[in-house]
Amino acid sequence: MAISRAKKTEKVQLLAKELEGSTTAIIGTFSKLTVAKDFQLRKVIREAGGKYRVVKNKLAAVSGKGTEVEAALQGLRGVNSVAFTKGDPVALAKVFAKWASENAAEFQFKLGIVDGKLLTVAEIKALATMPGKDELFSKLLFLINAPAQRLATVINAAGHDLAVVLGQGVEKEKFASAA
Repeated sequence: MAISRAKKTEKVQLLAKELEGSTTAIIGTFSKLTVAKDFQLRKVIREAGGKYRVVKNKLAAVSGKGTEVEAALQGLRGVNSVAFTKGDPVALAKVFAKWASENAAEFQFKLGIVDGKLLTVAEIKALATMPGKDELFSKLLFLINAPAQRLATVINAAGHDLAVVLGQGVEKEKFASAA
């Protein structure tokens, strides 16, 4: 059944609004995907802060005009779906790659885009192995904090060592007055 022009325009506007602020998109193709697995995939992507849509190729190309993910949506062929996010691209890639590897018979990656740079399938899989933003921030904070923590430990060590020596001297009565 053909979709009316008004319905197509509505779908294009809806997808364009969703893609407007997106910085990351991962395009894939699927076959023999059951409703249950599709529901599971949508849930996994939603939990990672992304959205997932099955798209018509021409409507996706029109919807993507003027967005950061425009290059990935041009010239699509076959059955396609797109997962996109405004947030952490690594989080989306991790959950999507994990799900795709578990369901390799039904789903394959085609390409991706992060901040305007097109990614191959291998690059998407490499992105999925990287640490996420939160993990990188925690490592960075540890590296920034470590030298100050070590300096404080060294400064406190001199006073601690002096107190230990004085305590041992008192215990052995080394400081007793010669009366």
